[in-house]
Formats: sequence, C-alpha cells, structure tokens
Amino acid sequence: MEILKYSEIDLEDTIKRSEQDVNNVLGTVSEILENVRIEKDKAIRQYTEKFDGVLIENLKVSKDEIEEAYETLDDELLTALKNAANNIERFHKKQIPSEWEMEVNPGIVAGQIVRPINSAGCYIPGGRAAYPSSILMTVIPAKIAGVENVVCVTPPQKDGKILDAILVAADIAGADAIYKVGGAQAIAALAYGTESIPQVEKIVGPGNIFVTAAKKLVYGQVDIEFPAGPSEVLILADETANPEFLATDILAQAEHDPNASCFLVTDSEDLALKTDEFVKKLTESAPRREIIEESLSKSGKIIITDTFEEAIYVTNEYAPEHLIISTKDDDETLSHINNAGSIFLGAYSPVAAGDYGSGTNHVLPTGGGAKMYSGLSTEAFIKKPTVQRLTRDGLKELSKTSVPIAEYEGFFAHANSFKTRLRDD
Repeated sequence: MEILKYSEIDLEDTIKRSEQDVNNVLGTVSEILENVRIEKDKAIRQYTEKFDGVLIENLKVSKDEIEEAYETLDDELLTALKNAANNIERFHKKQIPSEWEMEVNPGIVAGQIVRPINSAGCYIPGGRAAYPSSILMTVIPAKIAGVENVVCVTPPQKDGKILDAILVAADIAGADAIYKVGGAQAIAALAYGTESIPQVEKIVGPGNIFVTAAKKLVYGQVDIEFPAGPSEVLILADETANPEFLATDILAQAEHDPNASCFLVTDSEDLALKTDEFVKKLTESAPRREIIEESLSKSGKIIITDTFEEAIYVTNEYAPEHLIISTKDDDETLSHINNAGSIFLGAYSPVAAGDYGSGTNHVLPTGGGAKMYSGLSTEAFIKKPTVQRLTRDGLKELSKTSVPIAEYEGFFAHANSFKTRLRDD
C-alpha cells in the first residue's frame, strides 16, 4: 500500500477511485437494450449464447430446479442462509415508515401515507463469484415493503443452470421468479419486458460496467437505486486500533475486485506502518492474492494526518461505501461523521459482518455517492403520497395565501378553483 502524509498530498487527486467509465460501453449497451426491446426473448437467448456460452430455452427457473437445489445444497450453508435472512428481515422491518397526519392550520389537515411499488427486479451478478447474499439483500427489503412481484435475474453457468446457493437464497428471500439471464440484456428485459420476463418498476442490485451502463440508460423508464462502482472501504483509526484486524479488513475489501479501493486514515504513524506490514504478510498466503495485489497497487492507500480532526475531514470528503471506525471513543468519533454508506464501530465489527448477516444492507453507494445517497433499504421500494383534507373554513383562510400567488403567476384557473368554492361568501 502507498503510505502518504496528508500535509504533502493533493487530497482531491488522492481520493479518486478506480472509476468505471461507462462512456466506453454506451454504444454497445444501447444496441443491446434496443435489440431486447424489439426482439424480446429472441434477443435474450442470442445474447446469452454469445456472452455466457449457453443456449437457454426456458428462461424461467422451474420449481423442480429449486427443489433439486435444496437437496444438493450443503446443510451448513443452508442454515447460514436462513439465519442471515432472518437477521436481514428483522432489521429491514424497522425501516418501514409510519403514516401520519397533522393539522397545519385550523381546517387544514395534511399527512403522508405509505404504499409499496408494484414490482421490482433484482440483479444478481455472476462472473468472478456467486453472490447468494446479494439476493437476500435485495429481495427481502422489497418483500417487506409489500412489493407484489419481485423477480431475480442472474447469468447462467455453462451447463445452463443457476448455482444451488443462488436458487435457494432466492427462494428463502421470497422471490416470485428467477430468470437465467445476466448482463445488459437482463436489465433491458426488466426495463421493457419480454414474452417471458415481466417489466418492473424498479431495478436494484450490483453488476459490472455493462450492467451499470444499462441501468443508467433505462433510468426514467424504470427507477434504479443509485449508480454503483467498484467496492471500497475506508478505515478511520487511532493508536488504540489493532493493526492485524485492520489488515484483514483491507484484504477482505481488496479481494472483491482489482478495482476495489482500500484506505486507512490515521494520525498514528506507528499504526500505519504496522498495518502495512500485516497487509504484506497476510497477502502472501491469501487465496485471491493476485486480485488483492492488483487492487492495492492501484487503489490501496494509507494517509497519515497530523491531527485526528484532519483524519475525520478526509473521511467525510472521501464518503466511503464502507467505513470502519476503530478509535479510543468510537461513539464520539461517529458523532463527527456525515458521509458513509455503512459504518462499522469497534475492533469486533468487520465489514464482512454487514456483508453477510448482521442485518444491514450491503447494497451501498460508491464513488462518493454516500454524500448524496443512503444504502438500499425497505424505503427504496416504498412511495409516500401526501394527503390533505380541507374544510370550507380552512379553504377560505388558505385562499388569502393561495389566490394572490396563483394570480401573480398567471394561473387564474388555480385561483378560480378557490373562488368558485367560496363564491357564496
């Protein structure tokens, strides 16, 4: 990892991520989207054969395939998936907002009701690894919100099947259907609908650069959660932190992807050097060593500040997807944090806890998006229409406010909607 002194760097340049430049693939992705929009299932099958190397006749996973997956899945993994689902469900149930109303002024009652969207599509990546955890993180909040139709799309293997853990996780989470399609073509199917795959109102879930580009292009036709890029962690620590623990968290993030970003920000030079030594030592025996080394060489940085206040400033400017706080007083440190996707407090709270089962969601904003967005939640699948009810007296009083503004803006019919109701006065 590169060790830097805060006083000697250009912070804006230093905290740049390994960005996914979707502009390089927009032409290709636009063509895929248009072909799927017109040719539907035919185009889906053609692209699946081209990109995944397999011809799929029945795009929808059958009940028999799901039952077979249960029979072959390791019992320990099955138990783990059920336990994780239970924790995720318990946490996300607390996110359901309350309906409310208030008397704004005498005769004017206004409030907010809560309604789910009708349908959602959850993209589950294939590629480097299978992610049953991502199914739990996307499907469960949607079902808790009350979404009637939640479907999953995921790339098939070379044998035309979906991995057992993916199918079981989708079933545990309550998915209404699973389809054997990935990439930009899967996003197109969810956005426009095909003979086999229903159109949805919102698409969520992480994916590669082609998936990210496709989600951006169909936004407006459907909703998406937020743009997502390579995974990232920032560790904010002082001299009390355990350097070996921090090193394990750095490797855990680096093994995701060669473009993952890993930062340690501290005011302790001793901690910085010890953590770096543990990173080097642990990398030597890491199963995903090549990915880790590439990630850390590109976006692995240790920033040493003169004061802890500077370290907090760097953290908020970076706005990490994952933030680990390991300090003498974690709660005090937390009180100064404004920008982070998901926060892990103390020596015994690794990011992996949130990845798999503490209950919080691991679909999070990257690339500084935590300055503007929160992670995926139950509320992502909920609408909150406002409601108002006025009495005649309330309308009469409000006309003193509304009519002059409406007439000034040239909306005389707006003003007349008040005047007509009050003309007997």
